[in-house]
Amino acid sequence: MCLVVALTLIPTTSFAVSVPNIGPAQIALPIVHSGELPAYKRIVALGNGAAEIVAALGYKSNLVGRDIASTMPELASIPLDTAGHQLSVEKVLSQNPDIIFIDNNTSPQSALDVLKKSKIKIVSIPSAYALSDILPKEKAIADALKVPKAYSLLAAKLTQSKYAKLATKVAFLYLRGTASIYLIGGVGSGADSLFSAIGAQDVGAANFKTPFSDLSAEALIKMKPDVIVLMTKGLASVGGVKGLLQLPGVAQTPAGQHQRFVTIDDSLFLSFGPRTSALEPLLRKAIISVSK
Repeated sequence: MCLVVALTLIPTTSFAVSVPNIGPAQIALPIVHSGELPAYKRIVALGNGAAEIVAALGYKSNLVGRDIASTMPELASIPLDTAGHQLSVEKVLSQNPDIIFIDNNTSPQSALDVLKKSKIKIVSIPSAYALSDILPKEKAIADALKVPKAYSLLAAKLTQSKYAKLATKVAFLYLRGTASIYLIGGVGSGADSLFSAIGAQDVGAANFKTPFSDLSAEALIKMKPDVIVLMTKGLASVGGVKGLLQLPGVAQTPAGQHQRFVTIDDSLFLSFGPRTSALEPLLRKAIISVSK
């Protein structure tokens, strides 16, 4: 599916801005059909994005539970086993899984300890924080399910397109206004990997060598981002564009002055999985569109 970016450039005195948003429904989950039967029939995927990988490998019908980060439309019928990022032991056990995928973000530990005592096979998969982490994560799940052919087919869909460099300077802001969290992405944030792949200049990574740093007006103004990229819930948490422009330094940047903002669904932006390849050209297109 393709992204249709509808833009209205409105004077900076107005807050009725149409912000291009990339959402889960705009990128179809690639699903392979290898003909292999998985080694386990009832799968609970609690690792971030693990349910998406299981489905992409062709085993959605074997999924009996998922975590809150796997919100793509294709998985809407799979029961959620987490609430507020905390897994429910009772719900997981009621699904009678024969394998459970977790990662280092699965919590609380007390719930994991109970699941380990249940004798159900638990597999810890690597987390993914960059494009280079996608294949190892997918392979770990495929290896556990004993479906090497399915993994090969899925890996072939992870295309590495070559994009020309853009003159556009981009900054990723991680915002949680309800918790007074205002950060800018640097090296290792995940956004740096995506921006590099699509040829955009990541001013956050150029200036900060750690994943996330506190947002300061002085630093943001100095970096002069042409476009600011945010997660959908992040923008909503500060009250939309009006609230965003009230954050330190935002209104004084080229992005703020011309209201060049792009949002991406929270569960899609930094999840790094089977749909990341399809996200890249859509993100590049949205950045180019708002820059005109």
